[in-house]
Amino acid sequence: MQVNLEAEFEASNVKEVLNKLDAELIGLKPVKTRIREIAALLLVDRLRKQFALTSETPTLHMNFTGNPGTGKTTVAMRMAEILHRLGYVRGGHLVSVTRDDLVGQYIGHTAPKTKEVIKKAMGGVLFIDEAYYLYKPENERDYGAESIEILLQTMENNRDDLVVILAGYKDRMDKFFHSNPGLRSRIAHHVDFPDYSAEELLQIAKLMLAAQNYRFSPDAEKAFFDYVTIRMTLEHFANARSVRNALDRARLRQANRLFAHASKSLNKIDLMTLEAEDILGSRVFLEGKPDMDGDEGSDAVVD
Repeated sequence: MQVNLEAEFEASNVKEVLNKLDAELIGLKPVKTRIREIAALLLVDRLRKQFALTSETPTLHMNFTGNPGTGKTTVAMRMAEILHRLGYVRGGHLVSVTRDDLVGQYIGHTAPKTKEVIKKAMGGVLFIDEAYYLYKPENERDYGAESIEILLQTMENNRDDLVVILAGYKDRMDKFFHSNPGLRSRIAHHVDFPDYSAEELLQIAKLMLAAQNYRFSPDAEKAFFDYVTIRMTLEHFANARSVRNALDRARLRQANRLFAHASKSLNKIDLMTLEAEDILGSRVFLEGKPDMDGDEGSDAVVD
């Protein structure tokens, strides 16, 4: 008996998911490389099973670390698809939660909440953002430890039907694992998501605009590059999330600019184009402060 690895790869349709990841996310080369490596490992493992060289399902639980807006949730979604196409999970769906979805506020409330979330995620991937908030040792009445204990049991006993991905800031996740060695021992893959460069953020902005049939004028493109270069140095910066919020505000300014000249006839290009003044109206330029009428500074918002 022989198998053709390339033919198996094509048949699994995993390449389609990897290409989708490339199209969706600018940059993130080390992340994409790691995801491809994991996909290759799983494909080889599946072939080894055909030769009875392995019997146990490999540990697939993961830890995604990085700042907000670096694509962790998007990669988790694609990872769920890969796992499904290779037969490691039944459904391939992603259930994304935070502490509030798992931990109750009174005795007897946490176990049912956690088990209900696990039930929904079974057969797919459970993505727990800001997982370190589950552990609050300074609060003796906190019930996060109970949720962690249930998760530990599930991660160990249901490895063939559920993959758990924990996510959050790297330094906080390191402390979290140090305080919960049982969790660390169950995590097989640690993937760190780097911040985007100003050039990559501009590319992301152009993709976001194109998806909504907008575009930058040449001067607006230069202004936005200057915007992200400054914005990256200010507080509450959240990578692609900050870009999205900045574009929302720029579109608002564009609409007001067009209304200020309501008597003028507009064509399709006028309605599509963001001009430099739509970008330069930001407080980032006027006051050296983030606009912060969006939520990019909130830890609680999923990437």
